[in-house]
Amino acid sequence: MASHSNGISALQLKSQLGLGSYKTAWLLLAKLRRAAVTPGRSLLEGLAEVDEAEIPFRSKDEPPGGGQGRSHRGKILIACAAEVKDRALRRIRLAKIEDFGKASLHAFIERSVAPGARVKTDGWSGYAGLQGQDHEPEVIGSMPAHILLPWVHRVFANLKRWALGVYHGLRKKHAQTYLDEFVFRFNRRKNRPAGFATLLKNAVQIPGSTYKMLIVAEPAG
Repeated sequence: MASHSNGISALQLKSQLGLGSYKTAWLLLAKLRRAAVTPGRSLLEGLAEVDEAEIPFRSKDEPPGGGQGRSHRGKILIACAAEVKDRALRRIRLAKIEDFGKASLHAFIERSVAPGARVKTDGWSGYAGLQGQDHEPEVIGSMPAHILLPWVHRVFANLKRWALGVYHGLRKKHAQTYLDEFVFRFNRRKNRPAGFATLLKNAVQIPGSTYKMLIVAEPAG
């Protein structure tokens, strides 16, 4: 989970460890996902590209994919901040959000990006009036978004490929912890062995959790 680029699914873990049930494997991974957020982690600094996107989710009753066009049915709304330094992508943050409105986007940036940092976005009105950061909005017009914000869109592409390839679409109920797992590995992509030690350290620092606690739906940010 800490060192492989795609992580591991509960079904794969059940098979590799010879566990008696899928529930046991899922519970183990769910507890480790809660440890993927290091207590007191620092905010992104310098320049941060920020954008929002939609990714498909799946449920027991619906196939992968879901809604079409502007409909939010069958989709998880997410925001991403990508820290850029010396023309290279460094750390990222991802969060499930309620909508693409100003309140949701401003709250995400406040939780993810350090005060005084430069925030580069497109011209979407949800970013207007941002306080605490040096905001650089740019109206895209006919320009493809991935040209204006190349790093954050690279993250979106990798995230969607992982979510659909490993899980065939994330479960909306627990989407944030899956996003946290992706961020954990991505931010340690150049030193994956250190990620294993960090995950174990975090796991013994955070409060314990039971199955009943972990199956409760997570609120959107």
